[in-house]
Amino acid sequence: MPNEDIASLVLEDIIKDHQLEKLLDPHRAVEVRRLKFDAQLQSLGRGGALAELPYQHDLDYKRVLGANCEIVVGYVPIPVGMAGPITLNGESVYIPMATTEGCLVASTNRGCKAITQGSGAFSTIVRDGITRAPLVRLPSAREAAEVLLWIEDESNFKKLKEAFESTTSFGKLIEARPTVAGRNVYIRLRCFSGDAMGMNMISKGSLAVIECLRRTFPQLSLIALSGNMCTDKKAAAMNWIEGRGKSVVIEATVPKEVVRSTLKTSVPAIVEANTNKNLIGSAMAATVGGFNAHAANNVTAVFLATGQDPAQNVESSNCITLMEETPDGDLWISCTMPSIEVGTVGGGTGLPAQSACLKAIGVKGGGDNPGDNSKKLAHVVAAATMAGELSLMAALASNSLVAAHMAHNRKPVSK
Repeated sequence: MPNEDIASLVLEDIIKDHQLEKLLDPHRAVEVRRLKFDAQLQSLGRGGALAELPYQHDLDYKRVLGANCEIVVGYVPIPVGMAGPITLNGESVYIPMATTEGCLVASTNRGCKAITQGSGAFSTIVRDGITRAPLVRLPSAREAAEVLLWIEDESNFKKLKEAFESTTSFGKLIEARPTVAGRNVYIRLRCFSGDAMGMNMISKGSLAVIECLRRTFPQLSLIALSGNMCTDKKAAAMNWIEGRGKSVVIEATVPKEVVRSTLKTSVPAIVEANTNKNLIGSAMAATVGGFNAHAANNVTAVFLATGQDPAQNVESSNCITLMEETPDGDLWISCTMPSIEVGTVGGGTGLPAQSACLKAIGVKGGGDNPGDNSKKLAHVVAAATMAGELSLMAALASNSLVAAHMAHNRKPVSK
């Protein structure tokens, strides 16, 4: 039977997607699955999005040179799975995930199904701005305090804003918040960066801000362009409280019948497990931003698939997962993620495979309005996280986690 006919049977649900590897050679199963997803993406106006997502060994090293890696000797292929669809802000979305952790995509897919069977996911960005915190030093603590007070004057901030924005077409300086420690001043700059994640943009603008300050404070010396109050790629209460990148809150309501049939647990059981594990347990561990089950799993998988900086998973995975039983006995779930750092232009987003995954979501390149695509990608990261949280907590509440992994994440040892 031709691959196209088998794909049609999968689309008609006559053959289950997860059965393909059992019925076909694994390589052919991937070919059929790509046809199936291409048809589904076609219905969303994104047909052909996966064309540049390789499934055979291939990498254009010319695209890597001068952009992504040095001293290149090869590349490490990571499997990409597709979770969804999930209804997100009224739109049907598929979520590409690159991972080597068995069951992660399947579990996230179950969460997507449960959310879509319910209210769908509703996501809001409450703050948007990447940060950089240059460290400058003055001859005395008194002079450092004078710099702080000068920056906090609104008329002086306008001078810094003008200097910053002279270096970029899209960047807009939103805030400059100084902190003094003795003779040191840490100036946390926050900027809107359009559809770029923005670190190069804000770093360039930060140098212009320092030069502007030097015109008033010639004795000021720049110790480090990043003084670690940004805070980039490190766990920090600063990001948890103040936010960095996109600050997102997402929610959904899952009917109690769906909790029983799809998630195989009950609303009271999953709420109790979430409270005692993700809230009390994380508090006992004195975590910073870790009031969740495994947000980093989904954040990293989407980051790898879409060409984001994987090291920024550290702060982008800041998340508190809340669950409540509604007056009708249904499940309400939310994830609040104050520091998702994503972009749809620049960095790894230009590589063919990562570009294909962005196309599948519908966010490749710059948006019609600067920032539209990067914001949508942040919503998708939050949706993947919430779906993953929902499914894993259901497995823990029903005590089926180990059984699922043993059944689906183990294979006989090769001889």
